[in-house]
Amino acid sequence: MKTAKHTDIIVDEAVKELIKRERQDFRLCTACSGPALVPVFVKPPKDSDIKIPVGDYFLYISEVQASYVDRVSMDMLYDPQRLFSCPALNEFR
Repeated sequence: MKTAKHTDIIVDEAVKELIKRERQDFRLCTACSGPALVPVFVKPPKDSDIKIPVGDYFLYISEVQASYVDRVSMDMLYDPQRLFSCPALNEFR
């Protein structure tokens, strides 16, 4: 996996706090409604992902999304109630 330079993509403090509070890795991937910030058990990382350290955990950013986003914010957090309604995220339903 590619490790992004800290200045390549900005990760909002609220996203960093979420990752640390949840004590798990997250991934920014593509969903039906656009970029989706999800735990890695929903959409596992790929070798082509950018890997950003956040405390003891990582934020993985899909290569596709990395070419479109320059900032990861809480508005990208996917709604758990709609999580599996998107075919791109329903493999663990």
